[in-house]
Amino acid sequence: MFYHNLNGRKKDTTSIALIGTGHFGTAVLIQSLVIDDLRVAAIADKNADAIRTAAAHAGLGPDRIRFCETKSEIVGAMDCGAVAAVSDAMLLMDLPIDTIVEGTGNPEAGARHAEAAIRNGKNVVIVSKETDSCVGPILRKHAEDNGVVYTPVDGDQHGALIELIDWARSLGLHVVCGGKSRDAEFIYDSVDKTVTVYRDNGITIKETKTVQLDDSEVDLFENLGDDPAGRIALRKKILDKLDKRGGFDLCEMVIAANAAGLRPDTELLHDAVIRTSEITDVLCMKEDGGILSTDGAIEVVTDIHEKREAGLGGGVFIVVHADNDYSQMILNTKGCISNRKGSVALVYKPYHLCGVEAATTLVAAGIYGISLVDSGYRQNFDIVQEAVIDLKAGDIVGNDHDERFLTHMIPAHPIAPDSPVPAHMLNGRRLKTDVPKGTIITYSMIEEPEDSMLWALRAEQDLM
Repeated sequence: MFYHNLNGRKKDTTSIALIGTGHFGTAVLIQSLVIDDLRVAAIADKNADAIRTAAAHAGLGPDRIRFCETKSEIVGAMDCGAVAAVSDAMLLMDLPIDTIVEGTGNPEAGARHAEAAIRNGKNVVIVSKETDSCVGPILRKHAEDNGVVYTPVDGDQHGALIELIDWARSLGLHVVCGGKSRDAEFIYDSVDKTVTVYRDNGITIKETKTVQLDDSEVDLFENLGDDPAGRIALRKKILDKLDKRGGFDLCEMVIAANAAGLRPDTELLHDAVIRTSEITDVLCMKEDGGILSTDGAIEVVTDIHEKREAGLGGGVFIVVHADNDYSQMILNTKGCISNRKGSVALVYKPYHLCGVEAATTLVAAGIYGISLVDSGYRQNFDIVQEAVIDLKAGDIVGNDHDERFLTHMIPAHPIAPDSPVPAHMLNGRRLKTDVPKGTIITYSMIEEPEDSMLWALRAEQDLM
């Protein structure tokens, strides 16, 4: 890696303020304590106990973290080398720090915090993908106009995928498909003839589900045969009762698609249940034996493997080819998994380390003024919600874990009565009308919020 060479030429330490002390923010705080170039100066969270928990995980005693209520108290804590802790994130905006890390996961709060930070000359590292998926391009434009950085974060799946695509293209490779593996992995047992999914919260297993296979179904999970598309469809049908792809999976991928110029091959994405070794035979163009009609596709896969095999759960991948046959030969023979024709190869990271690897983005933004996205970041696509049950006027729409909805990725539309609403502009919105099953939610169906920064930014972005 070249980071130590770059950082050795710059003696700066960049300072950040964290908004949100959940899983991601806690890891950022912990890692900052062992990274010389990075200092967490302040933390904001409405839940004081969440701050205390994060501080405990980081080993910060009462002398290292101080709860403050005013700007003068915050500055005093920072001057003493302590981490200032506040409940009101807006107190952080005009402090002498370089970067605001927005990690609330709330799309409206994320929009307000990001806009305020940019207006106050702060870089923004946006962990809240919910905000980024709706108004990321306009926030990036505002940051550029104000001479600061707006960037997704390395360590989250879309950030890791954007970096992987950029790396491949910088080598002159063509990206046929890019995507992520869902966190949920399917474990195939060839002896017991079962497929099991383990659902966990990152610490403890909460639930398992198992499908028993008939003898006639086992071969479907052993190989792809001569009909990858047909076998993938049958796998999904057989495993239908296991965890399905959620809206949160498409949220990250729509950001990557908009940043990297990829497109969905189908509105729902194929979401193949697939071994890592099968990706290149499935996610390549039809003329190469795969299932794709779109060159430069965005995808999500559900990784399936046996217990003894390594998985891809939570990792990111790209399917690439080299225009030169000799270079393609090198890809195929030097460690990359290739398809049967040898026309494409797989490059992947079988992990995304969340806040543990976020420091690369924080240092790049704070010291070097570098973002993961550039002026090509455009709202080409949105994720939108289809009701899978009949809904009634007055119902409140939830977030992208709301199981009453099926998430599509479609070309972006400007705000208009009959236009589909981006998924995270729906969070917490009340339906004005009954919505029959099978209907995609449009603006005319919901109550528009008052004084919404998210909606205002989206309206401005529509004009861009």
